[in-house]
Amino acid sequence: MHVTVEEDMCEGHGLCVDIAPEVFRLRDDGLAEVVLEEPDVSLEESAKEAARKCPASAIAIALS
Repeated sequence: MHVTVEEDMCEGHGLCVDIAPEVFRLRDDGLAEVVLEEPDVSLEESAKEAARKCPASAIAIALS
């Protein structure tokens, strides 16, 4: 699994950080960024949930 945040789509809601803080964080400008691009199996479900719940649909997940 590979996780990315589409910077031009992110609105800085922060739900991804609330759901998967091991995978995402908010930058100084308030937008989300990925801190763990390839989470291990134990974090996959929370990363997928963050993607599903992102109000801006800014999170992309590619399955390997």
